[in-house]
Amino acid sequence: MKAVLYEAFCEPPKLVTVPDPVPEHHGVVLKVEATGVCRSDWHGWVGHDGDIELPHVPGHELAGVVAEVGKDVTRWKVGDRVTVPFVGGCGTCPECHAGHQQVCANQFQPGFTHWGSFAELVSIHKADLNLVALPEQVSFATAASFGCRFATSFRAVVDQGKTSAGQWVAVHGCGGVGLSAIMIAEAIGANVVAIDISEEKLALAKKLGAVHTINAATVADVPEAVIELTKGGAHVSLDALGHPTTCFNSIRNLRKRGKHVQVGLMLAEHATPAVPMAKVIADELEILGSHGMQAHRYDAMLAMVLSGKLAPDLLVGKEISLEDSIEALMQMDSFQAVGATVVTRF
Repeated sequence: MKAVLYEAFCEPPKLVTVPDPVPEHHGVVLKVEATGVCRSDWHGWVGHDGDIELPHVPGHELAGVVAEVGKDVTRWKVGDRVTVPFVGGCGTCPECHAGHQQVCANQFQPGFTHWGSFAELVSIHKADLNLVALPEQVSFATAASFGCRFATSFRAVVDQGKTSAGQWVAVHGCGGVGLSAIMIAEAIGANVVAIDISEEKLALAKKLGAVHTINAATVADVPEAVIELTKGGAHVSLDALGHPTTCFNSIRNLRKRGKHVQVGLMLAEHATPAVPMAKVIADELEILGSHGMQAHRYDAMLAMVLSGKLAPDLLVGKEISLEDSIEALMQMDSFQAVGATVVTRF
């Protein structure tokens, strides 16, 4: 099969031919129909993720068709349209038994712990636990974002933030995760303030339902601006970028007893950001992480997609070839396109 592979961190990946994967007895092999190019892939390529063993094939936002099935798989057959969370559970640890596969002690992550979906084929472990059926109405390009940015945002807004109608939600960073969060928060009746440094991204945020937008490059004090617009601060605030500044601002712009949800990865030199702990204590704030979403929770998200309340297809930006993904991956930190960049040509 064709695959994008790198043999050293920060070295340009290459489009190569490698042996086709073989399904494990509990897994499947998928024919990849679409895979997103995500900032998390960039973090892996530069060496921020300790789980990656070289040489490596990246890619964790994927959708496709079951091509081969392991002998112990009972729920899936060849030809099924599926997607998969970027964190898969083992099915045997205490967290999996409690339904929290997104923090499984022995988790499987395509594109990180194992070779990923920047390829024609990808092997998926524990298929009966981790695969999600993809409705015919949802395109593969749209579904590619379900594995990471859209599903992660759904869990952050709904399950972790417990956002409710009428609340104010601040979203710091209008990349794929942030724009997804804006759409989801608006769909459940919240009022959204979107923050970014790109007017183009802020314009899309407005289109997706943001009530107010703030350009952090032109506003002296972002938290104060949010507090003023919301008449007291956000009930729920997300750092959708993963940077010390956006993390700090997200906590600072909360009203009393508000919730900060850290969605953007904080790795390498950003792993230990400054936190306004005096405010956290005095205002009884909650600081929460959000790390993917379990396969069994996808039904709630897909129901909102099929009903028309969520339109993740609006978040699909440029569709590119597998070869083009190399440049897109290397440029991810310095330039992020508006909307999700998705590989659909293999």
